Amino acid sequence: MTQELIDLRTSILEGRYADALAIVDELEGMSKLAILRNIQSYLNIFLIHLIKNQIEQRLTGSWVYSIRNSIKEIKKLNLKENKKSYYINQDEWETFIEEEVMEDAIADASEEVLNGKYSRSQLSAMLDRNQILTTATKFLALTYTYSAKELPAIMDDHLAQLAGGEDWINRKN
Repeated sequence: MTQELIDLRTSILEGRYADALAIVDELEGMSKLAILRNIQSYLNIFLIHLIKNQIEQRLTGSWVYSIRNSIKEIKKLNLKENKKSYYINQDEWETFIEEEVMEDAIADASEEVLNGKYSRSQLSAMLDRNQILTTATKFLALTYTYSAKELPAIMDDHLAQLAGGEDWINRKN
């Protein structure tokens, strides 16, 4: 990126504005790609915990923390600088998850679910992907509706509906 900034400065100083605009476009693309990668990383963590929840039929405090943190960070990252538009629109999550994240999340979750009891392919065969997708998009939809301040309380209501959620919310083992 440093070289791009040097080239941008040189292009402007030399009056090569078309070259400068091309560099600006390239920098914008690099920035968007970096943001999407960060979103993808948090989404992966989020999906791992939804997978663990589905297979193990329980919900722990650390899983809740990871889910909450992932959704909170996705909310922050997904909102563009103008505060009016998003990098990933609400109707694009399902495709993004299926095409970019789901397989990695399953592979990563296979190392954690029941202490690595299942291989990636075994875990993949066991999963109800539609349920994971539905649950994930439901949580992600909250980021478009609620403020960062409101989100934790609203998420608690949704977390309580997950397998083991009632025990978690009532602090039962």
